[in-house]
Amino acid sequence: MAAKVFQSLVFRIKEIIGHDAGIADSCGLVVASTKTDEIGTFHEDVLDFISSNLTFQENEAFSMMKVRNRSATDFIVYAYGCGENCRESMQLICLSVENAKLYYEEKYDKNSFIKNILLGNILPGDISLRAKELRVKDDQRRITYSIHTEKSKDIHAYNIIKSLFPNDAKDFVILLDDQNTVLVKELKDKEEEDDIYRKARIIIDTLNTELMVKASVGIGTEVNRLRDISRSFKDAQTALTIGNIFDTDKTIIDYNHLGIGRLIYQLPTTLCKLFLNEVLKDGVYELIDPEMMITIQKFFENNLNVSETSRQLFVHRNTLVYRLDKIQKLTGMDLRNFSDAIHFKVAMMVKRYLDESGI
Repeated sequence: MAAKVFQSLVFRIKEIIGHDAGIADSCGLVVASTKTDEIGTFHEDVLDFISSNLTFQENEAFSMMKVRNRSATDFIVYAYGCGENCRESMQLICLSVENAKLYYEEKYDKNSFIKNILLGNILPGDISLRAKELRVKDDQRRITYSIHTEKSKDIHAYNIIKSLFPNDAKDFVILLDDQNTVLVKELKDKEEEDDIYRKARIIIDTLNTELMVKASVGIGTEVNRLRDISRSFKDAQTALTIGNIFDTDKTIIDYNHLGIGRLIYQLPTTLCKLFLNEVLKDGVYELIDPEMMITIQKFFENNLNVSETSRQLFVHRNTLVYRLDKIQKLTGMDLRNFSDAIHFKVAMMVKRYLDESGI
């Protein structure tokens, strides 16, 4: 953190309380003080205070208080001869330090800057100006990965991803919550779609190995300006959402390859219900038992090939033909016919979408 921010703060504190004051880091090193000869030295009283379990300590000439972040100590604030209401004065000083720290991180931290762009918390016109201040390239190829993981008690996925992409000047790893992390990756000139997918595969494999948790990655669209990474982020999130509905077996979903799922997801639910009622009569879909559903899915996976489907299902060809005939009687559609197969496939996807939407 910039020393000048704290240094100006301690002088303002002295003006208000009328006593010398200082700020030390968690190791006891004085980073700011109205007694300038203390700056850069280790304060003995502060060192003893850090090793104690106390959060506040005072005597006739000196008082100290810890500025804590969760369970850890960030800084120690101290003042000479605080006088009456010393504890209250020290609490106000701690609050000032916390606010100064927050202000600094908001203004000078690159990750906070990128996070604000992703979440739309910064005006588009201010992005290029802030980028110049922070020395972040504006005109650069980038892509966004949205990573969703199961909850882990030991370590966040953020730390693993950060170790995979440690270059803070080019790549930004943003922690949204304990299950969602975003990687804004700078792309080299020669990096193409295969390279982008390969990095997503590395993330999945590393998280599975290190954390032993399931993870999925949504890949957004490639952008060339900082202001557009919010759109790439939204696309990555959309890819994850659509993938969780239509491609539950996939762990990597690319926004540019969503297929029919993208079309269905963007349709009004009223149109989806009309289509479903047109293709399948009320209650017909619920009559399809698990054996029929597995048969249908395998038949589609094998491009309507009866011989290959029967081989993978370990059934006789005639048994498969009997099942297909049974499905035709139930639904009124012959899945061996390409047109009927297309209608039924889309109807299955529409049904899944409506079920996920709670309709």
